[in-house]
Amino acid sequence: MKLSVRLTILLITVTVVMAIVVGWFAVNYSTQSQYAVIDAQINAVISSGARHPLEAVQDALYVVQSNTYNVTLEVIDSRDVITQINVGTVPLTAAPSLADTEHSLTSVRSSRDLAGFRYRSAKVAGGNYLLVAASTGAIVRAAHHLEASVALVGLLAALLSIAVAYLFTNRDIRLIKRLINFAGEIAHGDDETEFPPETGSPELRELRSSLVTMVGSLRRAIDTERRTSQEMQRFIGDASHELRTPLTVIKGYSEILERPGLEDEMRRRALDRVRREVVRMDALVTDLLFLTEVREAASLTPTPVALSDVLNDALGNFRVDHPERRIDLRLARDVWVAGRAEYVERLINNSLSNVARHTPPDAPVEVSLEVSDSRAILTVDDGGPGLPSEAYERDSRQFQRFDPARSRESGGTGLGMSIMSDIIVTLRGTMSWEPSPLGGLRLRFELPTTSAPHDGANDVLP
Repeated sequence: MKLSVRLTILLITVTVVMAIVVGWFAVNYSTQSQYAVIDAQINAVISSGARHPLEAVQDALYVVQSNTYNVTLEVIDSRDVITQINVGTVPLTAAPSLADTEHSLTSVRSSRDLAGFRYRSAKVAGGNYLLVAASTGAIVRAAHHLEASVALVGLLAALLSIAVAYLFTNRDIRLIKRLINFAGEIAHGDDETEFPPETGSPELRELRSSLVTMVGSLRRAIDTERRTSQEMQRFIGDASHELRTPLTVIKGYSEILERPGLEDEMRRRALDRVRREVVRMDALVTDLLFLTEVREAASLTPTPVALSDVLNDALGNFRVDHPERRIDLRLARDVWVAGRAEYVERLINNSLSNVARHTPPDAPVEVSLEVSDSRAILTVDDGGPGLPSEAYERDSRQFQRFDPARSRESGGTGLGMSIMSDIIVTLRGTMSWEPSPLGGLRLRFELPTTSAPHDGANDVLP
């Protein structure tokens, strides 16, 4: 059964029950009130002659006539002879029995012998009884009329409740149906459907808000899964591409080594080339494993890392390895970032290794570190040949070489940009690259700063 039908039935049931209860109370209260009026009149007539039995009949008749009570007065003697003193609008249809008379001496009564009447009797002179009776027909008719009126009002209330139920629940029912249809469309894969309007009762608005939140989470999960799947497919494809080249070279030179009568010089060159390709493959596998580790470590809790110290150590090693290079430094002191020390060190070493491999030995290098708005900004400029123009618009996480010849000549794996990009994502920073004012490539890293274990000033080294 539909919710709207159940609500309507419930509302009609409650309305009818309330109408019955209220109607019964109204009819009963009205009837009892009218009975109380009749009883008061009968008691007043009886009480008028209670102290003077000899004049009780005359006093009773006087009270009836002076107050225009619509009652019947009858005197009943010991032989059950009835004498009517006054006749009301509705006369008695049956003669009262002696038992009825004696039974009603103390209070107003009603009985089957005198159906439709309320009566009371009193002893008067001569051993006779005075009977005062009043018809209840008008009260019964009024009660029936009131019951009919109450039934009509109950019917109208039931109809009104139906209209009210339809008026106030139809909008909510329509919204529930739209929410059901919306959930069904989402369940069948139509994640582009529009959200239902934010209307209806507070409960339905809360339901819509919860459904919107759930769908939003579902869409984000689907998008994440889709991106993960795409990245995994790209990762597998690129890794296969990168691994295929050294394997092909090794296979080719292995075939050369199998030739009979191979000269020693050719054998030496072939073995040297195989050895170099094995080293390159080992470096490639190491970088691929590091990439996987970085991407899995994105949810780890970061710790404070002294970026200034790590950068100074890396630059010191770079100067020792490349004493011929001119390096200009502008480094802020005591800069701390949130992350992992090995990742920050790898980020800096990759950027400097990129300069060492792909720029001439005499190309200038500038490295700067500054702090701005709780962000540490590390910039590495070189005076090398730079990148092809289309490379500045490429996704850094797609680790195919910008120029395959560059990495083969320098011994690189082609994963440097991808590793740096993934480290930046793990450290919750940003990375960008653009042409450098020195003529080569500018790498710019921004990382969120954190509090150092002790206070320090960010002075700039000369």
